[in-house]
Amino acid sequence: MSLIKTNIDRRGVLKGTAAAGLAAPMFMNGKAWADAHAYLNAPTGKSVTLGFNVPQTGPYADEGADELRAYKLAVKHLNGEGDGGMMNTMTVKGGKTGLTGNGVLGKKVEYVTGDTQTKSDAARSSAKKMIEADKAVMITGGSSSGVAIAVQSLCQEAGVIFMAGLTHSNDTTGKDKRANGFRHFFNAYMSGAALAPVLEKAYGKDRKAYHLTADYTWGWTQEASIAASTEAVGWETMKKVKTPVGAGDFSQYITPVLESGADVLVLNHYGNDMVNSLTQAVKFGLRDKQVNGKDFTIVVPLYSRLMAAGAGENVKGIFGSTNWHWSLTDEGSKAFVKSFGQEYGFPPSQAAHTCYVQTLLYANAAETAGTFNPCGIVEALEGLEFDGMGNGPTLYRADDHQCFKDVLVVKGNENPTSKFDILEVVEVTPAEQVTYAPDHPMFTGGELGECNAGA
Repeated sequence: MSLIKTNIDRRGVLKGTAAAGLAAPMFMNGKAWADAHAYLNAPTGKSVTLGFNVPQTGPYADEGADELRAYKLAVKHLNGEGDGGMMNTMTVKGGKTGLTGNGVLGKKVEYVTGDTQTKSDAARSSAKKMIEADKAVMITGGSSSGVAIAVQSLCQEAGVIFMAGLTHSNDTTGKDKRANGFRHFFNAYMSGAALAPVLEKAYGKDRKAYHLTADYTWGWTQEASIAASTEAVGWETMKKVKTPVGAGDFSQYITPVLESGADVLVLNHYGNDMVNSLTQAVKFGLRDKQVNGKDFTIVVPLYSRLMAAGAGENVKGIFGSTNWHWSLTDEGSKAFVKSFGQEYGFPPSQAAHTCYVQTLLYANAAETAGTFNPCGIVEALEGLEFDGMGNGPTLYRADDHQCFKDVLVVKGNENPTSKFDILEVVEVTPAEQVTYAPDHPMFTGGELGECNAGA
C-alpha cells in the first residue's frame, strides 16, 4: 500500500498524491471543512468574539463613534434582538441569507473594542490584543486608510479576517491588498470617476485646480484620482500641496492659493481636517472671489454627513462623493435608518452604514461556509453578489476583494430642512461607470496572495 500525503486547499477540496499518481479530488461540505482544518481562535464555547477597532480619539473620532454604534446594533440583530434591520432585506445571489437571529453558526456574538487613535501603530497594537488575548476571529473598523492597511497586514500575518471599515485609499485593495482583507467602502478612483462628469457640467472644462492633500496613503491616491479624472475633462492641475494629518491650522496652506491663479480648490482632507481647512478657506474669502473671470469654487471629493455637520453652512453648494446616504429610499436603507434611529435618535452616517454591512456580510459568509475558518470566509465572500444593503446590486470582486456598487455624488444642501439634512444626493452613479480592470495602473504593485488560517 503506497503512502499518500493529503492536504485540503482553501476551497475545501481534499487532494492527495501517491506513487501511483493523483487521487481524485473530493469536495467537502462546510462541516467537514471545519473539522478538517485547524485555524486560529476557533471558538470552543457557546459564543464567538469579534473585534471592533475604531478611532475613539483623534481627528477621525466622530466617524469612529458612529462606527461603534453600528457594530453594536449589528450584534444585537445577529443575536435576535431588535427588529433585525438589514437582515430582513439582504439577499444574496440565489436567495436569502443564512442569518436567522440565532447568532452565527448557533453561537452568540460577543465583541471587544479598541481605540486606533487614528494612528497605525496604536491600531495594530489594539488589534493584536484582540486577536491574542480576546481570541477574536475577525477584526473590523477604522476610519483611516493608513490604519486599515496596517491592520489588514497584521490580520493577514496572524490568520484572521479583516473586514475594513471606512478606508478610501486605492491602495487598500490595490498594492496593499491581502487575501484575508475585504473592503465594502468605495475608493478614490471611484470618487473621481463619479465626480468628474458632474463637475464638468457644473463648472465647465476650462478650470484650474489647486490641491491641498492629507499627507498619507488616502490623500495621495485621492489627489491622483481626482487630478486624473478632472484633467480628462479639460481641467488643469496647477499645484499639489501635502498637509499633515491633524494640522488644525491650515492658513499657511490656504494663503498661497490666492496667488496661484487657480479658480478651484480641491480639499483632499477628511474628518476634522476637512472641517478646519474648509472653514478657514471660506473665512479667507475664497468663495467670494472671482479668478480668471470665474467664480472661485471649492470641491471636497470625499464627504460624510458628520464632516458636513461640523463645517456647517460652509458646505452649502460644495460637491463631493459619498458611499451611502441616509436619505436613500431603497428598502435596505430604510430598514437600517429606522433601526439605527430607534436605537440612537438620529440617522446613521456612511461610516456606520459600511461597518454594519461588513458585520452582516462576515456573519453570512460564516453561515455559508459552515465555519469561522478564515479560508472558508474568503471563499464565501469572493465573487459574492448581494443586494438589499443600501447601494443596489453589489459584487465583492474575487480579484482584489473590492466591492463594486453605485456611488453617490452629493453637494451641501442650500436649503436644509433639518440639522441632519446637510447633504443632498444630486446623482447616483451606476456601478458600471466606476468599475475598473483589476490591472488598472492605480491598483497594481501588490499581490492578493493566499488566505492564512493562522494555524
